[in-house]
Amino acid sequence: MVLPENSMKYIQGDILEILADGGFERIGAALRILLNAAMLAEREKFLGAAPHERSEARRGQANGFKDKTMNTRVGKILLDVPQTRDGKFYPNCLEKGQRSERALRLAVAEMYIQGVSTRKVAAITEELCGFEVSSAAVSKATAELDAVMREWRERPLGRYRYVILDARYENVRHGGVVVDCAVLVAIGVREEDGKREVLGVSVELSEAEVHWRKFLQSLQARGLHGVQLFISDDHTGLKSARKAVFPSVPWQRCQFHLQQNAQKYVPKEELKKPVAADIRAIFDAPDKEEAERLLNKAVSKYQKTAPKLSDWMAGSLQEGLTVLAFPAAHRKRIRTTNGLERLNKEIKRRTRVVSIFPNEASCLRLVTAVLMETSEGWLSEKRYLSFGSELCA
Repeated sequence: MVLPENSMKYIQGDILEILADGGFERIGAALRILLNAAMLAEREKFLGAAPHERSEARRGQANGFKDKTMNTRVGKILLDVPQTRDGKFYPNCLEKGQRSERALRLAVAEMYIQGVSTRKVAAITEELCGFEVSSAAVSKATAELDAVMREWRERPLGRYRYVILDARYENVRHGGVVVDCAVLVAIGVREEDGKREVLGVSVELSEAEVHWRKFLQSLQARGLHGVQLFISDDHTGLKSARKAVFPSVPWQRCQFHLQQNAQKYVPKEELKKPVAADIRAIFDAPDKEEAERLLNKAVSKYQKTAPKLSDWMAGSLQEGLTVLAFPAAHRKRIRTTNGLERLNKEIKRRTRVVSIFPNEASCLRLVTAVLMETSEGWLSEKRYLSFGSELCA
């Protein structure tokens, strides 16, 4: 939210004065001023007019303010939330980041309920969660949040040019024991505007073909179509599921993982850098013909010094060249799963606070919240890829 320039001058002055007088202990008061101003600016944009302004573009009327106490990392902050007469306005700045915080708190609360309770632990947990920690309170809070998450996970999809798939693992209690559950994630690049979006997420007991197939079928049932390329690592279960659900869509094997896999076949330390350079040259080739020429050259080069590497190159590197059939301007974005890998790191940053989830639903709730907020952020940014006047190299 961009605030008017004249408003920002007064706000900056107030904030600087507060911090100068009270230091970091007063950061909550400074944050209150900033959030209140941001919400006012957001209401102006929603109504299409400033306070008391007569305008044909006006889409409603302001209706005062409502107090709201928000728990933050710097303590409780009392905010003045702007209202409208029709009750349809709610500031986005209060929603962003709040779902994942609530999901994280609920995971901690669930862990507490299932563990051994003490007064000290109860007091700390209630302060963190912002509500009395009991089975009834947690059930009510999770039901409210789960309804929002489910609606997002089941929303209709459309045409997505490229889809990236990957999985990561979380520790989850299942049947009385702790197991590694697979978190399956799909992100796509929209046909209509070239923006990224998280398409779906699922928490399963493994990456077996049956779980990937169910996940891909759910995306298809929600309307996913128009896919021209899937990008993923070479996982047996995922490969089989993808072929079963989307049999005619080409596949790009992640070039980054191919580089890593190649090193397992290098017999001597001094060969690692030359091998990496040769593979990089193949991947950076301007077209398929040049890439295959360089590949054949590399296969011949290592036939005697590293025969297993040579055989692996001949059988695997072709899977990393599919991207050469697509526009040169797109290749950097669609030749690896790195974008999704970075997203997985953000998920891990939040989930490691919990360490072990009390159940699959708790894990899915927190991961969904993080992905939901990330996806909303992507859609507010500029386009990820341009589909205007694309030319293949």
